[in-house]
Amino acid sequence: TGDTLVPGNHVVIVPDTSLYSHVMNDSGTTEGGYTGSKMYTEGLEQAKTIINNAFTGHVVTFRAYLCNAVSNGEASDGGWVDSTVDLMNEIMVCGSVVNSTSTYGTYNIGTEKSQLPLFILNPQSINTRYGYWLRDVASASHFALVDNYGRARRGGASFSLAVRPRFIIS
Repeated sequence: TGDTLVPGNHVVIVPDTSLYSHVMNDSGTTEGGYTGSKMYTEGLEQAKTIINNAFTGHVVTFRAYLCNAVSNGEASDGGWVDSTVDLMNEIMVCGSVVNSTSTYGTYNIGTEKSQLPLFILNPQSINTRYGYWLRDVASASHFALVDNYGRARRGGASFSLAVRPRFIIS
């Protein structure tokens, strides 16, 4: 799905543990959506380094449609970006939209509109016993998350929570 297909055979990987913790935005807002967040612009660099070192030459760059604007506390626009390592969305983990309120869900969901088989076949892997960020805008000051009890919630953008991204290898 998308403006360019993922090349060749590949598999989506989600770490079973947190890589580290980070804020979505120091400012406590969702301004700029996911791609305008500190998490996206700076916070994933450590994850990219860890993942590229572990899977040298196998991490796939693919096209993703990600939220880049927020209006009235809702995701309001998106754009195509080259992606390697990103946070998951609510659909990928929970199988449905839970906390985001966007009238146009496309901006939070993008092309990743199905629950990952990991979470379908082993729902226990959703509950890691620590809170981790998801990329969905949930309000003007909150992003979606999975809490330490495995519940789909929302949290203030300036909270420091676990980083548990998804990436693709081939």
